[in-house]
Amino acid sequence: MQQLLQEGDVLPSQYRKPNPKYALYPLHVAVDESFSVAVAVWDVGQATPIHDHGTWGVIGVVQGTEHEIQYTRPSGEGEAPVVRRDRYLQEGEVAICCSSEQDLHKVECASPDPCVGIHVYGGNIGKIERHIYDPYTGVKKVAVTPWVPVPTSHSTP
Repeated sequence: MQQLLQEGDVLPSQYRKPNPKYALYPLHVAVDESFSVAVAVWDVGQATPIHDHGTWGVIGVVQGTEHEIQYTRPSGEGEAPVVRRDRYLQEGEVAICCSSEQDLHKVECASPDPCVGIHVYGGNIGKIERHIYDPYTGVKKVAVTPWVPVPTSHSTP
């Protein structure tokens, strides 16, 4: 991933377009769905809820700055997630975003331009059932973050 990011402009422009809600565009999904490569785009001011992945993941920031807040999983009902780590990832940086030990976080755009990242996950992240956590009570609900269709590269009159 680090080597790829050093090559410069690695994504076509249609994969860099923000969406009204943050976008998760499919770049590649293995035929057996054992892994997927996504492009995640957060427009200025956009953020995810606190969520888990249920699989491993690695991210590389292509453009902008990503603010990631990792949480300790609540140990009891009614207990809010507790901040474990707060970090900023700059353009060109690579990080593990989730594993079995650390799989609860929130991500937001922290730059004046949209934040764009390449995300590699163990499984088809557009179909995996995951969880969203209430920031005050820790109550979790099942969610799937479906793929956003890739915008066309041309515009119509």
